[in-house]
Amino acid sequence: MALHRPSRQELQDQHSVAKIRARLATENQAGYLSDLVYGGIDGTVTTFAVVSGVAGAGLSSDIVIILGFANLIGDGFSMAASNFLGTRVDQQLHDNVREIEMHHIDVYPEGEREEVRQIFAAKGFEGEDLDRAVEIITQDRNRWINTMLTDEYGLSLVRRSPIRAAAATMVAFNVIGFVPLLAFVVAAFAPTLVTAPYLISTVLTCVAFFLVGAIKSKFVDERWYLAGAETLAVGGSAAALAYVVGALLGHITA
Repeated sequence: MALHRPSRQELQDQHSVAKIRARLATENQAGYLSDLVYGGIDGTVTTFAVVSGVAGAGLSSDIVIILGFANLIGDGFSMAASNFLGTRVDQQLHDNVREIEMHHIDVYPEGEREEVRQIFAAKGFEGEDLDRAVEIITQDRNRWINTMLTDEYGLSLVRRSPIRAAAATMVAFNVIGFVPLLAFVVAAFAPTLVTAPYLISTVLTCVAFFLVGAIKSKFVDERWYLAGAETLAVGGSAAALAYVVGALLGHITA
C-alpha cells in the first residue's frame, strides 16, 4: 500500500513547537478507540451470524431477538472481561518489572549503570557523549527506571485502565452489535413498518461492517475503503457460513 508522503510544507506545519508539544502530550496518554473499534467489529459479526443462522434455519423472528440479545449480553461481557484481564496482566507485568528494577538499582547500582551505558552505546553514543548520557539518566531515579523499562524490557510507559478498556469494548459491542437486531425489534412492535426484517438487517449490517472497518483503518494505516471492504468481506463470510449451517440443520426443529 502506498503511504501518504507529506510535502515539506506539511511537515513544517506539523513540526511547529506548539504542535510537537501537543502531539507528544496526546501520544503519551492512554487511548481506548481501538477497544471501541474492535468491540464494534466483533459485536456486529457475531450478532449478525446469529441472525443469519436463525434465518437460515427458518425460525421465527422471536427466536432471532432472543438469541441475538443473548449474544449481545453474553459475548459482549465475555469479550469485555477478556480485555479487562489482558490489560490488567499488562499492568501487573509493568508494576512487577518496575519493582525488580528498583531493587536492582538499590542493591547493585553499578551494574545498572553499566546496562544504561551499553544501551546508549548501542544507540551510537560514545566517548564523552556516552558518559554524559549515562550521568543524566542515572541522576534521576524515576528516569533511570523508565529507561530500563522501555529500552531493556520494551515496555510502554503509557498505562491503560483495565476498567476503561473493558467498558469501551462492552459499549461498542452492544451498541454497534445491536444493528443486526434493529429491524427485527422494530418488526416485533410495528409489523406493518417492516415486512422483510432479514433483508433490512442485512443492508444495515453491511453498512455497519463497512463503516467500522473504515474507522479501523485509522489504527492499521490502511486505506479506509479497503479496510471497510475487508471487514465487510470477513463479516459477510461469517454470516454466510452461519446461514448455511442454519439451513442445513433447520430440519432438526421441524
